[in-house]
Amino acid sequence: MTALKDYARLETSGLWRASPDAQLKEVWVSFGDATLVISDNTGKPLSHWSLAAVSRLNKSAPALFAPDQDAAETLEIEDEDMIRAIAKVQRAIQKARPKPGLVRWGVLGASTATIAWLAFFWLPGAMIDQAVAVVPDVKRQEIGAALLTRTARIAGQPCSDPFGTVALRRLENAVAPGETLHIMREGLSTTAALPGGHILIGRPVVEDHDDPSVAAGYVVAEMTRARIYDPLRRILEASGPFAAFRLLTTGDLPPDTLDAYAETVLIEDAAPVPTEALLFAFRDRKVPARPYAFAEDVTGEATFELIEADPYEGVAPVIHLTDGEWLSLQSICES
Repeated sequence: MTALKDYARLETSGLWRASPDAQLKEVWVSFGDATLVISDNTGKPLSHWSLAAVSRLNKSAPALFAPDQDAAETLEIEDEDMIRAIAKVQRAIQKARPKPGLVRWGVLGASTATIAWLAFFWLPGAMIDQAVAVVPDVKRQEIGAALLTRTARIAGQPCSDPFGTVALRRLENAVAPGETLHIMREGLSTTAALPGGHILIGRPVVEDHDDPSVAAGYVVAEMTRARIYDPLRRILEASGPFAAFRLLTTGDLPPDTLDAYAETVLIEDAAPVPTEALLFAFRDRKVPARPYAFAEDVTGEATFELIEADPYEGVAPVIHLTDGEWLSLQSICES
């Protein structure tokens, strides 16, 4: 220890008392290995005091020391250099000592920070992942039906007309078997997906285009989007970890969560779908890509990859709906 080396050769005389009843004895005081060495005039050690434990018992001169607060031994020293040296070495020893309290608080602080980080960043995502993985199809259908009901309060009941409904089911069977298509009366411009296979279609998709392949393309694109971005996951991510926790523990979503997302689903921006995934889906469902691509961007600049790679360009179109069925579907919201 540097401070101890500085005073290794420092020594002075003092008066030592071995016990309260003993007589004072003149001694020599010097530094040992982190100890204060008390010796008689012949150099024989009489006592070793731990410097870290030495206590000064008074503030006046001469300085009165003891090996600890409760010890019977005492030592009087008048030499100011020795008194200052003892104090300086004690401070150096204290600084060099490990501080268990600080270590414990440091470990506790690090643990708390780690737990807080996990709770804030990892746990919400983990709960959502778990909920998405374990919720069965039946529950997804229930959630989707509940959301559809709430959406209808905002956008009106899905359009229904005898002939138009037949045409809608025909389109459903042709390009979206296993899904349920709904034409929304208000509030939706393109498409949206709900859990349980519900695909919502805005009126403009069928009313503003002459080609039924446009509607078919939007349905195929939304189905592809739903496979990439699970609709249940989108609800939980929009609603926060409490909704996921509630779903995991009770099997239901809070009503206010459903109410809030019913408004969101009508206005949220559609998540982008990779071109390769779209082209694969169009090819699989036998739907041309160009009509959808130009409906998305009339200039074709933003969708030129779909246009150029259209799997059915130059091929006789697959007829999903007859002209009469398409006209019926276009007028489904007029009743």
